[in-house]
Amino acid sequence: MSSHHRSRLAALVVSAGLVLAGCGGDAAAEGEGHDHSSGAPAAVEGPEDTYAGIDLADPYQRPSFTLTDTSGAAYDFAAATEGRPTLLFFGYTNCPDVCPTTLADAAVALRGLDPAVAEQVTFVFVTTDPGHDTPAVLAEYLGRFDADLPTRFVGLTGDQQQIDQAQLAAGVPQAEDDGRLHSTHVLLYGADDLAHVAFDAGNTSRDMAADLERVVAGA
Repeated sequence: MSSHHRSRLAALVVSAGLVLAGCGGDAAAEGEGHDHSSGAPAAVEGPEDTYAGIDLADPYQRPSFTLTDTSGAAYDFAAATEGRPTLLFFGYTNCPDVCPTTLADAAVALRGLDPAVAEQVTFVFVTTDPGHDTPAVLAEYLGRFDADLPTRFVGLTGDQQQIDQAQLAAGVPQAEDDGRLHSTHVLLYGADDLAHVAFDAGNTSRDMAADLERVVAGA
């Protein structure tokens, strides 16, 4: 199946919003964008199939939240990534399938880009299991994927209330079952601080690389 058809199929499957999926279990057009933090996630559609990933008909605003990074310092997501192409993903380090696959795909996508393009992209991984995923645990885990990349992945944790608020701000469903049931989507924000595209398991690293090049170029 081509990435074009995977993207369209995925858009249909998640047309009610960015769905939750359990790890190890069963598993957009131009505009001003909207703040999705106060209700259910926006509809996901791909009527014009602009991107290789899943077109977000109602673009997601870059969220504002502050968590703790792998050095133990406060990380203001909005301030640190403002105007910068940014991939945002919520998951946990003990995830047996979705999370490592997603991180590996992102690393492969970035590794395949011109270094001058890849170094402009920030990948942020927010844990949904803060009780286990300390800064040290996140640093060790992310190091398995980003060691040779021009820009290292950012790992964030905090207390449960902070993690819940971060998910709410991003407009993704709050994780359940101690973080094991979480959104499988990766949001890609551009220089306009809007996410016009997202990725899920139906997308390949090639899809991600193609859309990263497009977003970095400002297309």
